[in-house]
Amino acid sequence: MCSILGIFNSGSDLLDFRDQALELSKLQRHRGPDWSGVYSDENAILVHERLSIVDLVHGAQPILSPDGRYVLAVNGEIYNHAALRLETPEYDFQTGSDCEVIISLFLKYGLDFLNKLNGIFAFVLFDTEENRYIVARDPVGVVPLYTGTDRKGNVFFASELKSLLPECPQVHVFPPGHVLDSRDSVESQPYVVWHWKSYDAVAGGNTESSLVRTSLEQAVHRQMMSDVPFGVLLSGGLDSSIIAALACKFSEKRIEDNDLSTAWWPRIHSFAIGLEGAPDLEAAQHVADSIDSVHHGFTFTVQEGLDALKDVIHHVETYDVTTIRASTPMYLLARKIKAMGIKMVLSGEGADEIFGGYLYFHKAPNARELHEETVRKLERLHLFDCTRANKSMAAWGIEARVPFLDLEFLDVAMTLDPEVKMIRTGMLEKQILRDAFADLLPESIVKRQKEQFSDGVGYSWIDSLRDYADVRVTDDTLDRAAFMFPVNTPDTKEGYLYRSIFEDHFPGDPAALTVPSGKSIACSTPEALAWDASFSGAADPSGRAITGIHEDSYGGK
Repeated sequence: MCSILGIFNSGSDLLDFRDQALELSKLQRHRGPDWSGVYSDENAILVHERLSIVDLVHGAQPILSPDGRYVLAVNGEIYNHAALRLETPEYDFQTGSDCEVIISLFLKYGLDFLNKLNGIFAFVLFDTEENRYIVARDPVGVVPLYTGTDRKGNVFFASELKSLLPECPQVHVFPPGHVLDSRDSVESQPYVVWHWKSYDAVAGGNTESSLVRTSLEQAVHRQMMSDVPFGVLLSGGLDSSIIAALACKFSEKRIEDNDLSTAWWPRIHSFAIGLEGAPDLEAAQHVADSIDSVHHGFTFTVQEGLDALKDVIHHVETYDVTTIRASTPMYLLARKIKAMGIKMVLSGEGADEIFGGYLYFHKAPNARELHEETVRKLERLHLFDCTRANKSMAAWGIEARVPFLDLEFLDVAMTLDPEVKMIRTGMLEKQILRDAFADLLPESIVKRQKEQFSDGVGYSWIDSLRDYADVRVTDDTLDRAAFMFPVNTPDTKEGYLYRSIFEDHFPGDPAALTVPSGKSIACSTPEALAWDASFSGAADPSGRAITGIHEDSYGGK
């Protein structure tokens, strides 16, 4: 996962700002440690820190069009780039990079090309002749992007918050599924329209688990394109186990030449982490034995996790309680994976949002309300699980890919009849997903109940975090939290601790406002869920703490 930094003038000459731009970009170089590329003139500076995954020799960025007019810097992957190249045979491609199609498609289609891309991306495209810049982010927001303005009015874009704060007194999250064209507007505009957001548009739709299977198989196959060693994150839960099993299924052939040659790394390596005796470690090993992956199960201690908290918050750029709980073991795992020479991993994020997999979905009263909540979850996913997966891995120069959020698969899964996602008495959550892949996994995994990652790495992890915060934050300090942190005031000691560390790294209200409310719980919009009274007044985001389903039988809702 690379990083980008784009700076565009508002009447001031940028030629003298190149050195400062390099220093700002260096703050996010962990995302792309392989090479640095720079374009600069009086109107624009584009800096790219590269993590080389595809076209290792010629794929350096920024990429220039053959005539030198257009300059492109991208963070991400375009999974359907090979097919898209065929649409522009007249363009003289300069690289084998998956990202260069952005230039060729823009020249042919204008901004209409954005909906042709299937990938995870944030990019800056600069037209040197018109002094025009175009900035866009992928529809789900898997790849992070921030924007800000300095005191001279120059406009900044960066992959991480930390590269903007030294220069920009105001910073914002660039919204997913939006594009900014400086020729037409100073505000970003939505370019993606999800026809499945309305319940009425999907009610009575497809109910076949075979369609889910075929579409997800295609997504995993697409996302395995790589010229470097890669692996899979395997917690032993349903979602990561499906992704790992499918990766093993396709591992023998090289995706880049349509499965015509032997893969460069034909054996899939899988990775898990947990405290000693964690449920995830045992389950992950069971799956790995079944799918024949080369498995690496790592343990960490509570103290190692606590020692990493400040670094985790620095890299993940949040104080959200749920995100930090889960990011810490993921951050530690990423360091182990990096040490083994792996540069890309497939991960299972997104399935719970799509299929209603969180435990509180057991209490959904009808298919309409379930569907509407899955849409709300997906619309906010960039603030939570996407942030965690992307930045925890990128902290150590690893790219995380998320096949469940593949845009083609997302269209299939979200147009299913929401009735098939309802959790009836005696059923498991995500039943259609379990049915679709029952033959690929051990029965115990197919029937394994949902665990939040921060729970599955060992239940004492969350308990230890609470105890740690209880020692460091007094009752009196928490009572005065609104005076110290009037923006997103924390309401637990654990939340106060994380908010304090965040403030040390990223002082000021503008930075704090890039994070969703510190009153974090597992549901995206608790005020909308009158059907689950357990959310009322809930301050703790653990799945165990909220729903009680861990203590109930599946039929005892």
